[in-house]
Amino acid sequence: MAKFELKLPKMGESVAEATITTWLKEVGDTIDADEPVLEIATDKVDSEVPSEVEGKLIEKLFDIDDVVQVGQTIAIIETDAEISADDDLGVELEDAPAEAEEVEASVETAKTTAGSADFSESERFYSPLVRNIAKEEGISLEELEKLEGTGKDGRVTKDDILGYVKSRKEQPSQPKPSQPKAQPIDTGKLEGAMAGEETAMRSGEDEIIEMSRMGKMIAHHMVESNQTSAHVQSFIEVDVTGIWNWRNKHKNEFAKREGEKLTFTPIFMEAVAKAIRDFPMINISVDGDKIIKKKNINLGMAAALPDGNLIVPVIKNADRLNLVGMAKAVNDLAGRARQNKLKPDDIQGGTYTVTNVGTFGSIMGTPIINQPQVAILALGAIRKVPAVIETPDGDFIGIRYKMFLSHSYDHRVVNGALGGQFVQRVAQYLEGFDTNRDI
Repeated sequence: MAKFELKLPKMGESVAEATITTWLKEVGDTIDADEPVLEIATDKVDSEVPSEVEGKLIEKLFDIDDVVQVGQTIAIIETDAEISADDDLGVELEDAPAEAEEVEASVETAKTTAGSADFSESERFYSPLVRNIAKEEGISLEELEKLEGTGKDGRVTKDDILGYVKSRKEQPSQPKPSQPKAQPIDTGKLEGAMAGEETAMRSGEDEIIEMSRMGKMIAHHMVESNQTSAHVQSFIEVDVTGIWNWRNKHKNEFAKREGEKLTFTPIFMEAVAKAIRDFPMINISVDGDKIIKKKNINLGMAAALPDGNLIVPVIKNADRLNLVGMAKAVNDLAGRARQNKLKPDDIQGGTYTVTNVGTFGSIMGTPIINQPQVAILALGAIRKVPAVIETPDGDFIGIRYKMFLSHSYDHRVVNGALGGQFVQRVAQYLEGFDTNRDI
């Protein structure tokens, strides 16, 4: 028998630790390869940690709510599996020399396998089982990175890679990744999420509900932001009739060609990215008495989670994307947020945030700044309203599509002129949208 050290996997370049939230297995339980052993949380993203081998859990090294560093051993699993030394898993051999020879032979086989991938270049987590299959089948890291995983957070499972191997052998000239399986939503889990899945207590006729872990974190961040930044708001009304008509004209063609929905959000994000290039001092953060001017424009996009909470995935280098690229980025992040499949790096590095308060009919809002940023823009509902239209022949009343932009900014470093000019520039880009452009 061998002892396998289950370690906290790498979850992205900027993630160094995670909190254990749930043990899915207890000491003495048998575990299948690729079966989740525990759940962890990093800021707002929850993930499962799977076992890389089949065996029995013999020791848990941390308790619930303990903080674990990436690379630390979390648990010990007793296994009969052959484990490659390349996995750096701290294997201890206890049985007969013959078994040790088998393990050594498997190590040598792994070392000489053709086409092995250099996993250190990837920010995506692959279990040792998946890595060994990739090595044995000569699957490159580039192929693995394109493979859609059906595990939590898009993790590639044993079934995913075996399906890919099978399809690749059947069609060697055109390897295709296995089709992702539909992920059913655990309605029981979602119903308990806001209450932290703990039994609610009653006091007379009142019900006392424990806040969820995420709810507590959001509450802490919001209070901290209000205590840190001097919030000021500017509001401006925008005529988006041209955008409304242009989208209606092109949305079916776009969906047919790209396989994606064309919403208003990427159009608004494009305008925000342009305005930030014009006013780079909006794209800053504060560190004590110093201002950090950000080189990249990384737009945070508030998105709803299945449990009703909000999360802010980030569109990196948003100013470098054309409208098609922006639409794909928006749809990808929003879709993975709804499916709880965002990765830790997806919510890191934002420099400015946009939130859509109009989703539920609000015409304007006063959003709280997403620290350590210094400003946030709220998009109000688009409404059909009577408006005065100015023409060379005089003014007249017409029906227009309008919305409010609500801009909250940190008055410690953003004065009223800059805050107002920035949101005015966003409005100008929206009202000046080229309705003759193709997509």
